[in-house]
Amino acid sequence: MLVDMARPTPETHGEILAAAARRFAVTGYKGTSLQDIAREVGCSKAAVLYHFANKEALLGELMAPAIAVLQALDERIAEHTGAAAQRVAAEGFVDLAVRFRREIALLRDEFPDLLQQPAFTHVQQISERLLAALAAHSDRPAARIAAMVVLAGIAKACAEFADVPDEELRPALLAVAHRALEPTT
Repeated sequence: MLVDMARPTPETHGEILAAAARRFAVTGYKGTSLQDIAREVGCSKAAVLYHFANKEALLGELMAPAIAVLQALDERIAEHTGAAAQRVAAEGFVDLAVRFRREIALLRDEFPDLLQQPAFTHVQQISERLLAALAAHSDRPAARIAAMVVLAGIAKACAEFADVPDEELRPALLAVAHRALEPTT
């Protein structure tokens, strides 16, 4: 069934987003074309382009809610230093990862490449500040390694344990993060 091209609807916009999320989950961002998304929705590629300027715009809209929460977390972290910044970063990132685990799962294998796109450069900068906060702004390699492992591990766990209820996953992730990220002196 093809969608009427003369009158695109808001429902079509949402259907395109949902189809893109499903396709990205199956074949990855790079492995998904606009034509693949259009085919899944049952519309033409032109209809997809009516709603989204390009595939990057589609990804941007899919990720916008998670990025907004990440930016808010970055602002909260900036209000603290040392162990307090570390605590805010760990708790905030766990909350973000649990809430947006579907988005993390969609992109986790391609995340480093996606961060190189101009639309996501600010996400790269926020990620670096998050990592520094998780390390309690320490220059010690052990603190930075622990922060990197926690950051990557939280994201991977949220993607891998999608069936675990939030009320179980969140405390488990926080417990691991707090153990791994003991403040350094």
